Amino acid sequence: MSMQDPVADMLTCIRNAQMMGIQKISMPHSNLKNEILKVLLDEGFIGSFEVVEADKKRKLNVALKYYQGRPVIEKIKRVSRPALRVYKGYDEIAKVRGGLGIAIVSTPKGVMSDKTARAQQVGGEVLCTVE
Repeated sequence: MSMQDPVADMLTCIRNAQMMGIQKISMPHSNLKNEILKVLLDEGFIGSFEVVEADKKRKLNVALKYYQGRPVIEKIKRVSRPALRVYKGYDEIAKVRGGLGIAIVSTPKGVMSDKTARAQQVGGEVLCTVE
């Protein structure tokens, strides 16, 4: 079975693991997933991640972050999907939960948080929101 949306699969994997209280997860590697995880790490939503090569295939190992036994990521949602792409200008990107959450945006300057996109005045495809 072919995977239609690997980013949605990654977000679902993170969501399910945090509901179960799992500390570390593993998933297939892609450059877009790698960039999304960098943003999540920079914003403090995950503990760490690394790229591991096993059997000539690269995998991403992600250490999830918990605070007082509760997951740091309360809600993670895919916004733009293959069937319906969502593009916004830097001034149109809505603040997530009044600025407490982030939106991850794929821009011509790379994948970044909504705060960084507004600061650099660059818009793009809104990939997901994290609260």
